[in-house]
Formats: sequence, C-alpha cells, structure tokens
Amino acid sequence: METWQEELKKSVRSVTDLKGYFSNPVLRERMFEDYDFDLIEDVVKKYPMRITRYYLSLIRNPGDPLWKQAIPDPLELLDTEGVIDPLNEERDSPVRNLVHRYPDRVLFIVSNQCAIYCRFCTRKRRIGRPSIINEDSIQDGLRYIQDHKSVRDVILSGGDPLLLTDEKLERILQPLRQIQHVEIIRIGTRVPVTLPSRITNTLVNMLKKYHPLYINTHFNHPDEITTESSKACITLADAGIPLGNQTVLLRGVNDDSSTIKQLMLKLLTIRVKPYYIYQADLTLGTKHFRTRVEEGLKIMKNLAGYTSGLAVPHFVIDSPGGGGKVAITPNNLIKVSKEKVIFRNYLGRVYCYPQPSEANQELESQTVKCKVPAYTQISINFRK
Repeated sequence: METWQEELKKSVRSVTDLKGYFSNPVLRERMFEDYDFDLIEDVVKKYPMRITRYYLSLIRNPGDPLWKQAIPDPLELLDTEGVIDPLNEERDSPVRNLVHRYPDRVLFIVSNQCAIYCRFCTRKRRIGRPSIINEDSIQDGLRYIQDHKSVRDVILSGGDPLLLTDEKLERILQPLRQIQHVEIIRIGTRVPVTLPSRITNTLVNMLKKYHPLYINTHFNHPDEITTESSKACITLADAGIPLGNQTVLLRGVNDDSSTIKQLMLKLLTIRVKPYYIYQADLTLGTKHFRTRVEEGLKIMKNLAGYTSGLAVPHFVIDSPGGGGKVAITPNNLIKVSKEKVIFRNYLGRVYCYPQPSEANQELESQTVKCKVPAYTQISINFRK
C-alpha cells in the first residue's frame, strides 16, 4: 500500500495530467471527452492547480459540486472586483506568517501547500506558490507567541499544516505546548476531505500528546463524506480530538438548504460538529462563487428549529479589510423593552419573555402581561 506522500506525488498538477486522468476509459465515462481542457491552460498559469487522485475519483461529471471546487475555471481570470488579500492578513502580521488580529489568539501559517488547491481559497495569492515559510519564520512565530502573554489560543493554518511530516509538525507543537500561557492549540486542515490517507495512526498518536488540541476541517458538500473521509475523522475523534467543520457557501456547490442540511447531518454521524458557514470572501479570482447574503440567511432559517441544534452552525462574514468574523443571523427579535422581549420562533409564531424587574425586591409579586399578535398570548406571574 502506498504512503500518503506517494499518493500526494501522483496528484494532478497540469492540464496534460488532467486530460490523461479523465481520458482513461477504466476510470471515466465518455462524458468527460466533450470538455475542452485547453480552456483552463491560462488559468493554471496564473493560479496553480493540484488535485489528489482520490478527490478526482469522487467527481461524477463536469460542473458537478466537486468539479467546481477543484478544476480551474476560465471565470477566475474575468474577476475584476476581488482583491488579493481580502482580509488584510499581511497588515495584521507583526512577524512573517503570523496574523494577530484578535486579542487572545493568533493564526500561525506553517505551510503554503494543500492536497488540493481549492479554486475559492481566500489565500489564493500564496497557496502553491514560492513563499518564505522555513525554519527561521517558524522560530520567529514561536518567539512572538512566547513574548505575548495575552495569546492563549494558537491556530495552525496554511496551506495545510497536516501536509508537514509528523516530525516537522511535532517540532512546532512541542515548543507551543511548553509555552505556559498557550492554553489550546487548533489545527485547520482539509486533508480528511482531500487526502484522508494522511490521517495515520502514527500521526494521531503524536497529536494526542499535545492536548487540549482541536481540529477544524472543511467539508463543503455531502458527496465529500465517503468511507475514507469518515474513517479519517473517526480516527481523530477516537484520539480525543474534538472536530469542527467550516463550510464556505459557494454558488453551484452548496447554495441551497437541502444540500447544507444533508451535509450538516452527515457531519454529525462522523463526529464532526458544524461550526461555521462562511460567506465567500472577496478574493480575486473567486467572484463566480459568491452568493448573496440573503441566500445564506434563508439557509440558516431553514435549519434552525427544523433539525437538531447540534447541526446548526454560525453563519459568518469575515469582514472585508480585516475587521474579523461577524455572525449574521435571521432577525427573530421584534421588540426589546425594559419589561419584556417579543420574538418569533422558527415557525414565525410570536412569543414574549418577561424581563427581570429592577423594582424593590420586597414586592410580593407582579404580573407582566405580554400582548402579542394572534399566535400566542402569555401572562406570566413571577415573584420579585
């Protein structure tokens, strides 16, 4: 059996490789022969391509949700509205490859490689390209974290930190865990989705030495939850590593309520907690993926109340220009006053919650009357 490194070396990185893969009659049906792969040659020159053969094997036809995430698209070259660094990460980097935006946590970029180069990536400017991530930059980041005692939470990101060898990754985790004020370590990775063979017993046994350690992964579509990716996530969970998922809302991939609901429910079955749904960032070359915010709000409205709360993530926009994440929610509040709060439930029915009184505590009791529209009318007695 080949190792994950050997599998990664066989990834498709050129148009010639892509043509060869999809022309193999053993693997592909004739429908792929009608696609003109020469259309994407210029795209690959500007925005690199890498796709594992495992992920390619999950694609069913041109233009399907997995195809859109992995295969370059000429539309990437037509985007004139996006920006290179939409979240202003470079501005918020006090040292190379470390973003310090929030008071108590930092994003530590330790790799510029991914198993696949997602076409919607917010770091499209640097993934798969030459970059200065080396031993010196890693040491600079570790020193910065050591010197800033407010940092209690470190998120390893990239690229994908799990494309580092076990030894290189441990050379980062070990000194991090020795910093007294670092309470938790998080790893952001997509390899359970794109290269599940990377989740080996050796890796997991190393990771669990550095608890409390959390992993956030990145499933965007139910078809990505396979026997292999399920096994990868369950192996991590069995090692006591809590798993969360960060989905990006993408046009033509998952921008409908039924797809998102199915994804969220399937994630729970493999012990992954839905954490965020992101509105797509304003990254140059990704305009064709962006949806209207109202579509995300509609999806959230169709989740809350209609399925388990465990399956309902936060819908967030990462503020353009580097203002941080902001949760966007359907507005269920109707009125907030000193005496009461009036709100709607998931069915649109209206309810009232009486506010705690600030009056003299010696009063025996008081009745707050909630006059609300037709669905419900409540009168609640409570003792002050």
